[in-house]
Amino acid sequence: MRESILRKLLSKLALSSLAIMILIFSSGFSSAEAGNEHAKKQKKLKVALLLPGPANDGGFMESAYRGLMKAKEDFRLKATYVDNVPHDTAKIADELRKLAKKKPDMIIAHAGQSSEAVKLVSKEFPKIKFVNTQTSLTGDNLSSYQVKQEESAWLAGAAAGLLTKSNVVSHISGARVTPGFHGRAAFAGGLKYTNPNATFLTTFTGNQDDAALAKKVAQAQIAAGSDMIFTMLNVARSGVTEAARENGVFQFGNVRDYYADAPDVFIGSAISDAGFTVYGAIKDLAEGKWKPNTVVKIGLENPDAVRLALAPTVPQEVKDKIAEFTEKIKSGEIIVPSQYTGPEFEVK
Repeated sequence: MRESILRKLLSKLALSSLAIMILIFSSGFSSAEAGNEHAKKQKKLKVALLLPGPANDGGFMESAYRGLMKAKEDFRLKATYVDNVPHDTAKIADELRKLAKKKPDMIIAHAGQSSEAVKLVSKEFPKIKFVNTQTSLTGDNLSSYQVKQEESAWLAGAAAGLLTKSNVVSHISGARVTPGFHGRAAFAGGLKYTNPNATFLTTFTGNQDDAALAKKVAQAQIAAGSDMIFTMLNVARSGVTEAARENGVFQFGNVRDYYADAPDVFIGSAISDAGFTVYGAIKDLAEGKWKPNTVVKIGLENPDAVRLALAPTVPQEVKDKIAEFTEKIKSGEIIVPSQYTGPEFEVK
C-alpha cells in the first residue's frame, strides 16, 4: 500500500518537473525570439552618397557631405560616400552600381549631374531606395529632395539690381544642368524686378571646378561693365573671387554664406544648403516616412536652409526690401521664373 502511494507521488513529481522544464524551455525560446526581433529592429541603416565633385569643395558638394555626416551622428547609421566622380553619365552609373552591390538601404545621388545615371541604375536595383537631389526625378524606388535655390537666387538678383552702380550685372555657372538653369533664370528675374533697365550677362563655363577658367570669364564680364557677379560654382568660385578683388567689384555666392571668407568681395550669398536634402531623405528613411514617387521641396519657409544673407555694409533700406520680397515669394505674390530666354555672354 505504502509502495503504491509512493509510486503515485513520484509520478506526480516527475510530471510536475517535466511541466516546469517545458515552461522554462518555452520561455527561453520566446526570449531568444524577442531578442532576435529586437536586434533586427536595432540593425543599423546603411546609406551611401555619391558626389559628382570633391567633398571638400567648400560649397555645394561639401554641404551634401556635411548633411550625410550629421545624419550619421543623429541616426547612428553606417554611412559611406564616393566623391570626385566625373560629370559623365556612364561613370556615375558605374559608381552607383558599385555602391548598390554593397546592398545599402538607400543611395543618394547628389546634384543634377547625376540625374540620367540614377534614373537608369535605380531600375536595375528595385529593392534599394534611391534619392536624387536638386531634381524632380521619381520612380517606384526613387524620390527627389531639393532646396529651392531659385528662391534665394531671385533675392540675390533683386539685391544686385538695387546695389549696382554700373547697371551691368552678371552670372557665372559651370555645368549646364537643370538646377543651374533655374538658378540663372531666377537671378535674372530678381534683377529685372528691381532694375528693369539693367544689362544682364550670363555664362556657363562647362566646369564647376576650373578656377582659372572662371577667372577668365569674370575678367571678361568685368571688362564689359559688370560690377556685381553671381556665382553658382564649386571650387571654381575662387577664380571669380580673385578677379573681383583685383577689379574692385562685388560677388554674390550661393549654397552657404561666403562673407567671412572674403568680406571685401562678397556682398551677399544666396544660401541654399543642399545638406538639408541629404539629411531630410535619411531622416525620412530612419523614421519610416520615406516615399517613392515623391518630390520634397525645402524653401524660404526654412531660413536655415534657404535665404539671402547680406553683408553688414548693405544699406538698411535694401535689407528691408529683401525682407519684403521674401514674404511675397512665400505668399505666392511674387512668382520665381524658371526659364531664361535671353542671350548668353561669350568669352573670346
